Amino acid sequence: MLNLHRNPSFSRSARCRQILPRLIGAGLIATLSTAGIAAAQDAQPASAPVAYSSVNELNGILSQLKTTSTAMQADIEKMRIERWKTDSSNKRQTQANVDSIRRNLQSALPEIIGQVNASPEDLAASFKLYRNLDALYDVFGSVVENAGAFGSKDEFQSLSNDMNGIESARRSMGERMQKLASAKEEELTRLRTQVKTLSAAVPPAPPKKIIVDDTEPPKKPAAKKKTGTATKTGTQDKKPAAPAKPSTSNPPSQ
Repeated sequence: MLNLHRNPSFSRSARCRQILPRLIGAGLIATLSTAGIAAAQDAQPASAPVAYSSVNELNGILSQLKTTSTAMQADIEKMRIERWKTDSSNKRQTQANVDSIRRNLQSALPEIIGQVNASPEDLAASFKLYRNLDALYDVFGSVVENAGAFGSKDEFQSLSNDMNGIESARRSMGERMQKLASAKEEELTRLRTQVKTLSAAVPPAPPKKIIVDDTEPPKKPAAKKKTGTATKTGTQDKKPAAPAKPSTSNPPSQ
């Protein structure tokens, strides 16, 4: 049984908490205080169920799809394409389509169903499932057509029933995606309106004050380093006087 992790009574207040940060990050909100965001959250009615995320609706679609997938795998295994009354080229092409369908049903489809199951309100996951069903419908349709022309009656009958199951699941997913897109668009429009109202009601932040502390004495400029041995202006260096030489003359004779 498919397990849906999302709560069907997911409240609008919870959605607001998720979407408001996205709007802020996208630049839709220029300035909004914490109090304004809290007011926007409290303004939403609590415990309001989301109609498009109904567990019963999604569970019904996925359960039908799972049943159809199981039947398709069983029916294509019973096919005897080699016995068809057609040329070998058509047989090879049909067998290649059957192999492609088998791989999709065993690998790709269960993975995509799991993604939708985990995020039932995710439009991207829902669209991915719808595209896969659309591709399956086209390829499987050619197999059913060839089975009706060249195969047995039993093969054609069982494959036709599977074809109806795929078409029903594809149509249901398309209708669900349309409701999801409309509901999300209405929700975004409502949130944008609330954000504009709250932004206009929030007073602007006061201008910042710059305080200059002029009590500290000014610092003395750093002394420049002297280059070379400069002398004082108007003075010259004088060499010290040489000491007097002692007299070498002979003393006077007596």
